[in-house]
Amino acid sequence: MTFWRRKPSSALRHKTRATQTNMNIIQSLGGVIGGAVLFLLFLLGFFLLVRTFFRICMPNEALVFSGGFRRGSEIVTGGRKLYIPFFMRVSRLPLTLFEVPIQVRNSYSSGGIAMNIDAIANVKVSSDQAVLRNAVERFLDQDINTIRRVAKETLEGHLRGVIANLTPEQVNEDRLKFADGLTSESESDLRKLGLHLDTLKILHVSDDVGYLDATGRKAIAHVVREAEIAESDANRTAELVEAENRGRGEVTSAEMDTKIIGLRNELRKMKADFESAVNAEEERTAAAAREARAVAEQRLQEIRAQLEEIRLVADRVLPAEAERQAAEFQARGEAAIIRERGRAASESLATLGAAWQEAGGAATQIALIEDIEKLLRSAAVGVQKLQVESLSVIDGGDGRTLPNYLASYPQMLDSVFAAVERTTGMDVTAALRGRPDHMAEAQENS
Repeated sequence: MTFWRRKPSSALRHKTRATQTNMNIIQSLGGVIGGAVLFLLFLLGFFLLVRTFFRICMPNEALVFSGGFRRGSEIVTGGRKLYIPFFMRVSRLPLTLFEVPIQVRNSYSSGGIAMNIDAIANVKVSSDQAVLRNAVERFLDQDINTIRRVAKETLEGHLRGVIANLTPEQVNEDRLKFADGLTSESESDLRKLGLHLDTLKILHVSDDVGYLDATGRKAIAHVVREAEIAESDANRTAELVEAENRGRGEVTSAEMDTKIIGLRNELRKMKADFESAVNAEEERTAAAAREARAVAEQRLQEIRAQLEEIRLVADRVLPAEAERQAAEFQARGEAAIIRERGRAASESLATLGAAWQEAGGAATQIALIEDIEKLLRSAAVGVQKLQVESLSVIDGGDGRTLPNYLASYPQMLDSVFAAVERTTGMDVTAALRGRPDHMAEAQENS
């Protein structure tokens, strides 16, 4: 039998994949959280292990380890040490400073006077290893009041011994020496107890019979008497010194007046010498100034003469020289122009002569043809110079007078040409008549 299975849709597949992804993320987060928890548990266990098996000693205390695998006890000051529970015991002994008040009543001094002493001592358990074990043996697990009581009794006993060796004056006046003596006296017994005396201050010293007051009054009276004597001696000495100083002052004043007078005289002399020197120097300076002024004036005149000479040269000589050079250059230019013109004219004449020789007889006609205009213009100018204000023509009745008058103009030209022939030997009329043949011949020759 075959069963038909429905194929899952795409939305269902996506939902399934998202669910699997979320499960993977949750598993990953669970693994991370579990690892973090295990790490924290490891750190907590390590901290508890260190706290359980290690003891750390503070700087102001000492740790006493007893038991374990060794005999006796071990003292540790600073640092840390391994501790095994149930096999070892640890005790703490403070090394801090504590105050010990000291009061001694009716303690007799060297003079037989009963003294009352109030002092304050700063005591601590010694950190010296050689002395610390004594304190451990005596004060381990004891409170601070017990240690204070023992130190107080020890110091009070030694204080009575020190007072017995000193007079009331020594106890009252030299308290520092008294405190040093007590410290030296009690150091040995304190070391046996494992204690150390840091400082000792004497607060109050008194007696019941008024010995110190009487001594003070006696000392005060002595001091007053000494002060009065010293004051009297000082006054007497001051008077003597004042008298001596007054006499010395008068002598010194007289000497100073004498010195002042001498210095004033010397000052006047110096002023006179200085004024004379200044006047002489002024005269020399004035003479030197006049001489310098004269020299300067002379030099100024010389400079003015030089300037005038330079001005004359600039105004006259230089323009004349410039004109001369310009004229010279102009003459040279004109000579060059004339020379070039002569050379050009010579070359032109040479060329013209060569052409004249080549042309032969036609050259005259060619020249005449080229110059005929000039000849005619010259002839016309000559005719124009003849001024005729009025001309009256009278006809003879045959009508020939006017034509004869008009025909006179060609005859005038014939007369001009005849004059030219007589003057130059050139027959203009013949040349004009033969112009075409001669021109053709000239062109063939060229």
